[in-house]
Amino acid sequence: MSIPEITQTLLAAKKAKGLSFADLEKILGRDEVWIAALFYRQATASQEEAKLLVDALGLDASYIQQLAEYPVKGLGPVVPTDPLIYRFYEIMQVYGYPLKDVIQEKFGDGIMSAIDFTLDVEKEEDPKGDRVKIIMSGKFLPYKKW
Repeated sequence: MSIPEITQTLLAAKKAKGLSFADLEKILGRDEVWIAALFYRQATASQEEAKLLVDALGLDASYIQQLAEYPVKGLGPVVPTDPLIYRFYEIMQVYGYPLKDVIQEKFGDGIMSAIDFTLDVEKEEDPKGDRVKIIMSGKFLPYKKW
């Protein structure tokens, strides 16, 4: 995946200001993962959210419109090569069908929404090495019969 120019600009400005995504969460009133998705053009900001972000990063107002435009989403058709991103791909290769079966046993025939969805990342302290805890919560959408 090539990193869009706007993403590079946003990340550089964030670094120059010494801000974290958690800091931006306090400014925008949106979750840090959603803000990171916005940086990578996987989410769309309102005009107000875009203005808050652009002001916080000290960027030109011309970025407001770009952040409010609907992006093309997804990593693309290739298997990701970044090791961390690949692990999520690998998790779905190994656990995708088992997760599908368990979800359908509990909810029925349907899917978990990726639109009505939240994602949180937590750090779990562990004496054997800190752990990454990812919490996904998506609305269940049953398949419709007609």
